[in-house]
Order: sequence, then C-alpha cells, then structure tokens
Amino acid sequence: MEHIENDEQYQGLRVNKGTAEQPTVNPYLDTFKKFKRKTYTVSEYVEGILKGNISILGQAVTLIESSKLEHQAIAQEVIEKCLPHTGNSVRVGITGVPGAGKSTSIDAFGMHILKEGNKLAVLAIDPSSEVSKGSILGDKTRMERLAVEKNAFIRPSPSAGSLGGVARKTRETIILCEAAGFDRIIVETVGVGQSETAVHSMVDFFLLIQLAGTGDELQGIKRGIMEMADGIVINKADGSNIEKAKLAQSHFKNALHLFPLPESGWAPKVLTYSGYYEIGIDEVWNMIDEYIAFVKKNGYFEYRRNKQSRYWMYETINEKLKSNFYNNIKVQDELKTLEQEVLNSKISSFAAANKALELYLKQQ
Repeated sequence: MEHIENDEQYQGLRVNKGTAEQPTVNPYLDTFKKFKRKTYTVSEYVEGILKGNISILGQAVTLIESSKLEHQAIAQEVIEKCLPHTGNSVRVGITGVPGAGKSTSIDAFGMHILKEGNKLAVLAIDPSSEVSKGSILGDKTRMERLAVEKNAFIRPSPSAGSLGGVARKTRETIILCEAAGFDRIIVETVGVGQSETAVHSMVDFFLLIQLAGTGDELQGIKRGIMEMADGIVINKADGSNIEKAKLAQSHFKNALHLFPLPESGWAPKVLTYSGYYEIGIDEVWNMIDEYIAFVKKNGYFEYRRNKQSRYWMYETINEKLKSNFYNNIKVQDELKTLEQEVLNSKISSFAAANKALELYLKQQ
C-alpha cells in the first residue's frame, strides 16, 4: 500500500517500503530433516564401540540416558554384548565442595594421564534444576585442553533428579567406555552430598578435594565422606595459600588418625597441590597408582569390584520394582483416592501405603 506521506504536497517526508513479514517456520527445516542422525543396529553399535568410535559411543550413551523403553531395550543389548570387553580400567571418583576446583583439577589430571599414553573418559554429573529440570552441562568449558584431545572422552550428564545426581546410568556408561578402550575413567560428582555413596559404589579409588583457608577445614565435612575417601588432596596450594594448605593438611591427617583402618588395609594419604598451576599433580596420581597396586596385591581390588556388582544388581531390582509400581494404571487410580483420604484425615499415611501395595501385589 502506498503511503500518503509520499505525496508531493508533503515536502521533506518519505516513507520507505517495509520488509515482507518473515515466516515463523525455518524455510530450511526440510533440508535439515534430510541430515537426520543415522540410527544403528545393536551389532553396529557394538562394533563401533569396540573400534573406539567416539561418535557411536556418544550415541550409545544417549540411549542409556533415554527414558524411552525402546531405547532402553537397545541399550541393554549393547551393554550385554560389550560386557566381555570391560573391567580393564582404573576408575577414580572425584568429589569435593562446590568451588573446590574439581573440573580444573580433572583437566590437569587428564593431561597427565594422556602424557603417560593412556585413554581417559570423564563422566561429569551436572546438577539438574529442581524448578526447570534443566542442566547447564558446562563441564567441558572448564576442561578446555581435554575437550580437544582425541584420546579423551568427556560426557557431562544431567542428574535429572536422581539420588544426589548419580544414577545407575553412569555405571552402565562406564561399561561402554571401557569397551571402547578407555583405560582410565574419572567420575566427577555434583558435590559433597548423597551422591558420594553412589559414586563410591562404582569406582576403585575415591578422591576428596578440599580447600584451605576457608575457616575450620573440618567443618561441614561429613564423617561418612571422610571415611569413604581413599585419599584427600588440598587444592590451590600456591602463592600465599601454601602455608594455609599445609596447616589444613596436618588437620586432616590428625582427623584421619581417629578413624579405624579401612577394609582395604590402606591408610589414606593427605597431599597438597595446585590444579590451576599444576603443582603436585604427579604426586597425586602416583598416590592413586600406589593404591591400585596395593589393593591388587592383597586381593581387595577384585573383592571391591564384586561387591559393587552385587550392589548394582539389587539397586536395579529396587528401581524396576518402584517403576512398575508407579506405572501400574490401577495403582495410579487408587493412589489418587488414597491421597485424598489421607489429606482428609480419614486414613493414616501408613495404612494408605499398605492398601496401595496390597492392590499391586494382588495383580502379580
């Protein structure tokens, strides 16, 4: 439509033509659909993983993390076929309070591992928002050097509301990474909390990273986590913080003397280092190598692996039972009725739970 302002009687006015309204749908959408990611058969997944194909490994891990039943079925088949090719790695769990420098330390540890000729997989658990259920998955940005190394595989995964951010899926991902030839696996936890128990049940060495100069070094650290740790390291021991780090080191050493000797027979060590300046990295990893040699010699390494396999078998049973119970349609309907009765004080919470369980068991 022509604007009246462009008439000659209006001096000094000029209205240019506007642009046509743009479509709300990307016009190239159909082109993108043609480049849809290829799907593989179980045999192709297994073959690709055993050849060390990072792309196929990443897609297989996505299947493990998927909530779709058809994806889970394929993932379990892939895991079963990869199982005979696993068990040849050293698994290290790393935990510490937020801000302790876990990701920076892993970047430094990882470069040390790669220099020794090993292949490294890092499974970083990213906390999911309780509100939006989303995750930033930004651990790769804090592992700049590792992210571009061909012999390193970094997989940040959302905790997705699972206990403390660590689920059975991480354990299954370890199996695929080992089958792909990664002989060093690092599992980074969300932070000091319930997730430590789960990580401890899937690794060979459990490392606790601490900071110095933050007040009482032992304040806020659960005794359980201290007892689980096979080694404690004080990060950021550089510059003017060196003396504080040494003081914290002596505090932790004294605290560890109060605990009984672990089942492994290994007395946990306390070291200082700087992840940012890479001071003392060799000493930290030498401690881990020393521990692995120690427990392999006395038989605890194999005992711990067997114990972990047993633990995850029962954890999977518990998870399946819980899932079947809550996905039962009759139970779902009954739970709505029972919930209202509980809220109206017509029945106790415990009696309501028993009624729901009785209904479920009658159908089995």
